[in-house]
Amino acid sequence: MNKHIETTGFSYKVLHTCRRSGARVGELTTPHGKIVTPVFMPVGTQAAVKSLSPAEVEDAQAEIILSNTYHLYLRPGHKSVERAGGLHSFMAWNRPILTDSGGFQVFSLSGISKITDEGVFFHSHIDGSGHMITPEKSIEIQNALGADIIMAFDYCSAHGTDKTEAERAVELTRDWLARCAARHTDKRQMLFPIVQGNMYADLRIRSLKHALAHAQCGVAIGGLSVGEPKPLMYEMLDVLKPHYPEAMPRYLMGVGSPDCLVEGVLRGIDMFDCVLPTRIARNGTAFTSKGRVVVRNGKYKEDFSPLDEACSCYACQNYTKAYLRHLLNVGEILGGRMISLHNITYTVGLIKRVRAAILNDQFLDFVNAFRESPEYKNMQ
Repeated sequence: MNKHIETTGFSYKVLHTCRRSGARVGELTTPHGKIVTPVFMPVGTQAAVKSLSPAEVEDAQAEIILSNTYHLYLRPGHKSVERAGGLHSFMAWNRPILTDSGGFQVFSLSGISKITDEGVFFHSHIDGSGHMITPEKSIEIQNALGADIIMAFDYCSAHGTDKTEAERAVELTRDWLARCAARHTDKRQMLFPIVQGNMYADLRIRSLKHALAHAQCGVAIGGLSVGEPKPLMYEMLDVLKPHYPEAMPRYLMGVGSPDCLVEGVLRGIDMFDCVLPTRIARNGTAFTSKGRVVVRNGKYKEDFSPLDEACSCYACQNYTKAYLRHLLNVGEILGGRMISLHNITYTVGLIKRVRAAILNDQFLDFVNAFRESPEYKNMQ
């Protein structure tokens, strides 16, 4: 029989389930505060949401952020962060933090030398140095970082992988999860297992059953939004939806485009993260209530209106598209910073609209209207 450590300060409850859609609003309690779900988590890969201060991220009303185990292990080192008092103290963020396991980055960023039952040997993308990450090592790093929610080390097989290799990834993910659970002893942190299975329905369901054997207060869905068409991702979410436990949040990893957020909630997802809002902002693209706005485009040279009339963020209240375009074109950092702030504010705001529709039992109407709106059609 599986034994769990007794964690402190964690609970999840469903506050309301939409009568027509089945989507729900919930509340996840952590040692650093409560999170209302559905929730979008801005990504602070290297202990910072790119270009934004923690105060600005908080002003955008983000409730939780994500940081990356792989990157923080390489620089500045998890022991250094631990000596600083953990991530909350290190980066001056007093709300909840989630860290991923480093597994996805090991497979996507590094020159992998060897995958064995023991773990993964890889080369740093920074200096080429060799490293071995095992399930135990991933937990050691995350325990030192001190996040509220930590992820099990998993094997994320690439899109297009044949079923034999995808099945191997599922079995390794299962075995590594058991080792993560055995190594994890910090009562102040909640371990989320991760579901793999690539684009094979039977493997997805099998992996979810493996995950639930070690799940206490949440389960993550990995290996989606990795290059497959969106309808195929939605198909995999539809496959999993009937098998989730009611009393745990479901976290879809690495997904954050507006259309996927809405479609994900419809398919039972409660938590999301993605670098997309800040990544496209640095290239001059904004999410708005009328769709994407590519601020660098020449047509905005003398457009003295805000990025989004419907937005109350600092950028939209003080700057015009023409000014932001000017900043981008002359290489001033403020341009990318302000669009990043706007995009985080927009994305958090979209999730708040989703919650309101669920609470009013009108989420299906919201989804149908959203799919027909310029906000959705012009995001593609």
